[in-house]
Amino acid sequence: MDNYEVSFTLILHAGNAKSAAMMAIEAAREGTFEEAQRLLEDAKKELQQAHQCQTDLVQAEARGEKTELSIILIHAQDHLAMAMTATEQAAEWLYLYQKISELQGGVSS
Repeated sequence: MDNYEVSFTLILHAGNAKSAAMMAIEAAREGTFEEAQRLLEDAKKELQQAHQCQTDLVQAEARGEKTELSIILIHAQDHLAMAMTATEQAAEWLYLYQKISELQGGVSS
């Protein structure tokens, strides 16, 4: 895979991960915790695929293969970092929304 393919694959999977993480937060806010958990798992799976692309780049460079640095690749790495943060934060939001729901006795106002 060339750098553009790798970059766009990273952007695709990182974008999907971030979207799923944000939808998980929304589902948790609405009290649909099973759906929220499913979406969080989807985000993690997408993140794994994106991370694998990054790992492939790192391993290629470790083997002595030079990676051409481009704005697209930097942009893709930024997407991956944002997706990782969003997914980690989504897990915390899910936990917090569940605790709030428990404390409220599962009753919404």
